Amino acid sequence: MSSAIFETHFPSLPAPKRGKVRDMYDLGDAMLMVASDRLSAFDVVMPNPVPDKGKVLTQISLFWFGQMEGLVENHIITSDVSKYPAVCKPYADDLAGRSILVKKAKPLAVECVVRGYITGSGWKDYQKTGSVCGIELPQGLQESEKLPQALFTPSTKAEQGLHDENISFEEAAKIVGQKVAEQIRDLSLAIYERGVALAGSKGIIIADTKFEFGLLDDRLILIDEVLTPDSSRFWPKETYKVGQGQESFDKQFVRDYLLGIKWGKKPPAPVLPDEVVAKTREKYIQALERLTGHRYGL
Repeated sequence: MSSAIFETHFPSLPAPKRGKVRDMYDLGDAMLMVASDRLSAFDVVMPNPVPDKGKVLTQISLFWFGQMEGLVENHIITSDVSKYPAVCKPYADDLAGRSILVKKAKPLAVECVVRGYITGSGWKDYQKTGSVCGIELPQGLQESEKLPQALFTPSTKAEQGLHDENISFEEAAKIVGQKVAEQIRDLSLAIYERGVALAGSKGIIIADTKFEFGLLDDRLILIDEVLTPDSSRFWPKETYKVGQGQESFDKQFVRDYLLGIKWGKKPPAPVLPDEVVAKTREKYIQALERLTGHRYGL
């Protein structure tokens, strides 16, 4: 197990913009995207990291970016550290496996959520209203049941520590424009369906996920991460059962722990016990190994 990286500090690079998980360095012609081992739950960053998480997330995203070629353009320039600008060379060891050099796109102010199964906040919404994010659904659906068709349910992008808010398609269109809203909806559903088919062949159900898109010279491209355990719910097919919560390969394990201790979902977050950190790390690695068929190099 490698030592965990909570934050990166590269003195000769510009000060980074830190997200919940990623540290972004502006290198002028490109952005250096570094996945730390930070873990966020309920939009709050936990105080202790999960070793290897950033490397696992990066490898899963690279796998999926490759699988989506021909369907959607992405922001990757290279993940080969030896091809990074010379200014990055002193930090090669920290960057290896957990970073990607990416094109500078302008991120859209909307997150693209796709739900294929009824779970999480969608299940709570349905129990109260019979709908999910304003989309009416058939009566009598059970928890974790597959939806008649996948739903596109966009949300706002909140600043760190604040919660994303679900919005209607019409509201998303007001933010990004009707044409772009239709494009990101159709692309999100197509990426999700391709991902579902491949993951399904590896024994994984992708219950829901979220994507981010950006504009590069007025072209829509896929950015950030793709179909990772941070952005998606991964369920093992062999234990899937309608009418209950599911085992998972994602951070639902952490969410369940936090709900169990009645944490109020606001900073400061509690320190996670060692066993919760170890189990979470194990689940992320299991997801990578199942998807790619390769052992994770520890």
